[in-house]
Amino acid sequence: MIDVIIAGGGPTGMMLAGELRLQGVTALVLDKEVAPTDHVRSLGLHVRSIEVIDQRGLLERFLAHGRRYPLSEYPNNFAAIEAPWPGGLDTAHDYILGIPQPVTERLLTEHAIALGAEVRRGRELVGLSQDEDGVTVELADGTRLAARYLVGCDGGRSTVRALLGIDFPGEPAKVEALLGEMAVTEDPATVAAVVTEVRKTHKWFGIGPSGDYVFRVLVPADGLAEDRSVPPTLEEVKRQLRVYAGTDFGVHSPRWLSRFGDATRLAERYRDGRVLLAGDAAHVHPPLGGQGLNLGIQDAFNLGWKLAAEIRGWAPPGLLDSYQAERRPVAADVLDNTRAQSELMSAEPRGRALRKLVSELMSFEDANRHLIEKITAIGVRYDLGEGHHLLGRRLRDIRLKRGRLYESMRGGRGLLLDQTGLLSAAGWADRVDHVVDVAEELDVPAVLLRPDGHVVWAGEDEHGLSDSLTKWFGETSRSA
Repeated sequence: MIDVIIAGGGPTGMMLAGELRLQGVTALVLDKEVAPTDHVRSLGLHVRSIEVIDQRGLLERFLAHGRRYPLSEYPNNFAAIEAPWPGGLDTAHDYILGIPQPVTERLLTEHAIALGAEVRRGRELVGLSQDEDGVTVELADGTRLAARYLVGCDGGRSTVRALLGIDFPGEPAKVEALLGEMAVTEDPATVAAVVTEVRKTHKWFGIGPSGDYVFRVLVPADGLAEDRSVPPTLEEVKRQLRVYAGTDFGVHSPRWLSRFGDATRLAERYRDGRVLLAGDAAHVHPPLGGQGLNLGIQDAFNLGWKLAAEIRGWAPPGLLDSYQAERRPVAADVLDNTRAQSELMSAEPRGRALRKLVSELMSFEDANRHLIEKITAIGVRYDLGEGHHLLGRRLRDIRLKRGRLYESMRGGRGLLLDQTGLLSAAGWADRVDHVVDVAEELDVPAVLLRPDGHVVWAGEDEHGLSDSLTKWFGETSRSA
């Protein structure tokens, strides 16, 4: 029997497959499309996702295919309000990584396959059933497959979520935009000048180079489509460009076209028995702030080790359920900040007044920092109770006397970073690495990190450490 079937081969599904394989769990990815999409919906990775990639030893590969945009050189664009990035963000990766979504997906796929994951394309899931022992899925060609768990990473129109009957409440779209990549006949300098003028009043408008003489075009649609899965025509895009800019810039030869709205929806629950949801299958929101792909990757990073622990038999009670408890509030917060950004980008008088006020507030560094920590996800703190200020937060990459912290986390295991040399995690040696080293940036004798890099204990008390090891990594192994 397969350990985990993953429905959906996008970045979330591929990240999850890699995380499961790191733990020795078998993973099969099913995707209904026969080939990966070439649609560039996401343009890059935020700080927390860059950290995630670094923790798994993939950063150099990603850097080779992307471009760094140092935060100090580019403005923060919360709701297209330009403000300097606040200094001293709590990260060793103070840049945005510009990298198209298809490249991110490809690199994560290569990583998962190299670790032993299996990927089957052109396989559409159409049915499922489950009992206390596992899940059976039915494919469109009549094939049936059995697994211990199923994870739906199959997007905002998730078949898995629909088959489970999980409610997806939220707000329907009020605004729709057309998006695509295409050639432009008009001179680039003229395009830039017109775009600058139009964006003074219409923040849902933009045209800019996307490489290889192709431009990325964003323009408000004429109302709401009955079915947003049906892409717009080139003529529709040209018509809307003329409405907002007075010219269609001579656009032609589209690589792809799509439409999206500002709907926000959040799954009522992330788990139903042996079936779980992650990424857009669990939450949808407008792409403001570029948070969608990043949120999905971070869902997978949280879920992977917990699901593997359940399958391998060492998960403490409630560990798998902590996935929903931790990640659903994060998604709810992203939905809220994208709702707020939508209002701030409105061309209506109330929206413009609100935008003016928030622009003034963002001139205060603390307010600016608060918003940036939301967008980049470095401000996420899971509710693990009272304790040290690091408790529940991810620990940034820090320099050790012998290397870097993230270099020690590439195996996907827990980590005890011990500056005293007096502590022990011997009973959990099959799940937790014990690193005795010194870090000038760490103001606590020792920290215990989960495989996703979040701190679950800080101090020097052996008894407190033992309790935390048991709480997060289960009982000691028999061999110990």
